[in-house]
Amino acid sequence: MKLVFAGTPEVAVPALDALLASERHEVAAVVTRPDAPAGRGRRLVASPVAERAQEAGIEVLKPVRPRDPEFLERLKEIGPDCCPVVAYGALLPREALDIPTHGWVNLHFSLLPAWRGAAPVQHALMAGDEITGATTFLIEEGLDSGPVYGTVTEEIRPTDTSGDLLTRLAFAGAGLLAATMDGIEDGTLKAVPQPAEGVSHAPKVTVEDAHVDWRAPALRVDRVVRGCTPAPGAWTTFRGERLKLIQVRPAPERTDLAPGEIAAGKNDVYVGTGSHAVELLWVQAQGKKPMRAADWARGVRIAPGERVGG
Repeated sequence: MKLVFAGTPEVAVPALDALLASERHEVAAVVTRPDAPAGRGRRLVASPVAERAQEAGIEVLKPVRPRDPEFLERLKEIGPDCCPVVAYGALLPREALDIPTHGWVNLHFSLLPAWRGAAPVQHALMAGDEITGATTFLIEEGLDSGPVYGTVTEEIRPTDTSGDLLTRLAFAGAGLLAATMDGIEDGTLKAVPQPAEGVSHAPKVTVEDAHVDWRAPALRVDRVVRGCTPAPGAWTTFRGERLKLIQVRPAPERTDLAPGEIAAGKNDVYVGTGSHAVELLWVQAQGKKPMRAADWARGVRIAPGERVGG
């Protein structure tokens, strides 16, 4: 098939690579979000998908909105058989959905209908799911509600962050997306409607969602930290300034601390929660680089009974 691939962040690059490596399909062009300011200089930078497409010598389309007439006209000129999508980042209008013969097929990082929305991996971790996966489905105008072509499953490991899990799903999902294109092309794969039961939603995780509540049980604190790492980054406050929490560990052996109370030893730092304590392993103070929590605690000289989180 002639394909036009739509995607933007780094997590979409493995799927693009898998389709570029396919001997059965031609990636005629890539659709991605416009260049965005990045770094201290805030200079415009192309998306990771745009950079990979340019390396491969493929045409790159960067519409401000997918309903822009110039973009729709160019897409019609290319005449794709199918448009595979991974984390493109913009809603597709009906005029765009109708152009490819076999529609737009999305690779979504959950086992639909669970966790429809922008942040399925973060929500799966914060909810304590033990299994997740990736799904390919035909895009329709509803939110991640289209019929499903295929799935792969992935075990969530006890120390997984959303970054760890998303990286594994990106590579597993790349193979699934390539196989889905093969099945659509040879007619062996048919999309099956999603079940009505088991629907859950995964809206974008905000900075406020990542604010740790020390009154919650230790298990919840751990899940929030892992689910919000690397983005948007779990955080608390200490002496009126923000403290980013990069890695913690539930510590059931410590039950003597009130929620938010800090106990700093020579090589360890514990904070109380609504159940038992958690051990802080890596933190990042405001304006500082990430560091081991014990080094941070020595530097700030924590007083007995001092707390995080106000």
